[in-house]
Amino acid sequence: MKKKASILLSGIIATSMLLSGCGNATAPASSSSSSGDTIKIGVLEPMTGAYAAGGAIEVEGIKLANELYPEVLGKKIELVTVDNKSDKVESANAASRLVDKEKVSAIIGSYSSSMSMPAGDVIKKAKVPAVAPSATNPLVTQDNDYYFRVCFIDPFQGQVMANYAYNKLNAKKVAIIQEVSNDYSVGLAKFFSDSFKKLTGDDKSVLTLVNYNTGDQDFTAQLTNIKATNPDVIFAPGNFTESALIMKQARQLGITVPIIGGDTWEVNEFLQIGGSAVEGAIFSTFFTTEKPMTKESEKFLAEYAKRNPGKEPAAATALAYDSYIVIRDAIEKAGSADPAKIRDQLAKTKDFQGAAGVITLDENRNAVKDAVIKEVKNGKFVFLDMVGAK
Repeated sequence: MKKKASILLSGIIATSMLLSGCGNATAPASSSSSSGDTIKIGVLEPMTGAYAAGGAIEVEGIKLANELYPEVLGKKIELVTVDNKSDKVESANAASRLVDKEKVSAIIGSYSSSMSMPAGDVIKKAKVPAVAPSATNPLVTQDNDYYFRVCFIDPFQGQVMANYAYNKLNAKKVAIIQEVSNDYSVGLAKFFSDSFKKLTGDDKSVLTLVNYNTGDQDFTAQLTNIKATNPDVIFAPGNFTESALIMKQARQLGITVPIIGGDTWEVNEFLQIGGSAVEGAIFSTFFTTEKPMTKESEKFLAEYAKRNPGKEPAAATALAYDSYIVIRDAIEKAGSADPAKIRDQLAKTKDFQGAAGVITLDENRNAVKDAVIKEVKNGKFVFLDMVGAK
């Protein structure tokens, strides 16, 4: 009797397993777990490591947008944040976790082109759309139909700063110091160099190009080299920490010429590390509180001020806010949390009213936007000028 019962039970279990297997075969799991009452959006940012301060200001903007616009299609938007640890390999791993394990419908990130680019292959293969708030290197979106950005790109930024050096600072000779391990820095240095040479009509107008690595703290050799060439201006695109240290050491060596750079400088850590040495630093960025660009800019500034009395938002915070609301808008227009449908709607983005200006994405999924020029004055970032993209 026990033997018969055992045989019967084994048969039931086998049949159940077979039916279960058939069920899985005919009804595969959805490519996105954004179902039921929630829609998942991944947040891929450096929360630790060299770029942590940049990641923090972008997450700040994403969270604010989520507070103000917490739902879409009648469902709650759930943010799933992963730390890429300011590391290229970890960034690819973090992107894999978002698409494979968390099954997000879209991704926001990452701060730093060097962190965004390694995630690109994962995003492209998974066909999950991503929007980079402030990653400006053209390679981030190149040949990747699923990667978008809400900021301008480095060819434009390099041209803007070359024009400023030549026309506003009357520079005829420049020196460049680049963070050679940082894709953003290398790319921006090249675009600046090409533009400056074109403006001057002189291939020798860039006197020297010197390198350093992320994490370096002593720049004496590079700066001594630069000082010997006697440039009118130094262009120093790079991470905020190293750039601030470069300025401190440049002033200590008696280098007094203007030092200019790019959007990565606009974080409080740049001011704290550099102190008085970064006074007069001039850089390009995406946004200014002095000139709200849209109605959404006004809303963003008002809501940010409520939560952060006496503190001004960084440009990357506004861009991250925009990344969220652009994705939300695409989900709403798609009427679905399906990544492919969201991607198609993102590609149609035109004249979208964002906190950091009006967003129109071109055929390469890059935002066509104006650039803002700022200067460090009395320990604060101060608006100088706005340069049109057209």
